[in-house]
Amino acid sequence: MNGRNGQNSNPYELTDETPVYVISVAAQLSGLHPQTLRQYDRLGLVCPDRTPGRGRRYSARDIQLLREVQRLSQDEGINLAGIKRIIELQTHVAALQAKVVELQQAVEGAAVAMRQREAQVHASYRRDLVPYQDVRQSAAIVVWRPDGNGGR
Repeated sequence: MNGRNGQNSNPYELTDETPVYVISVAAQLSGLHPQTLRQYDRLGLVCPDRTPGRGRRYSARDIQLLREVQRLSQDEGINLAGIKRIIELQTHVAALQAKVVELQQAVEGAAVAMRQREAQVHASYRRDLVPYQDVRQSAAIVVWRPDGNGGR
């Protein structure tokens, strides 16, 4: 069975994304009228999965979203167009956050690989060579006398 994310999963495993509730049960759980759920679906606010017969099936996540839409509408006074935009932005932010995590993991993996390669390079150095050390020039004055007796 394909979930909303297109991933195959055990058909008997229930998650927050599993569409199990018919519209009447979803209406009861969310405290809304079934007609309100149909309206939210038409507006694209909460889009449940569909059965082969086109019946709506709501997940636990859909129920949470229905409650949030109702809260934003009643408590915050936000119109449905505004709520739709909020949901779109929240979805976009969640996708971006997931991408950031993915990129951070890729960077960490590249850093580990780089350190391993650096260690390999260091291990390959020839041990008979003397490592170069930066010798700083000093301000001391050295007097050289070419008379051969060291200036005595």
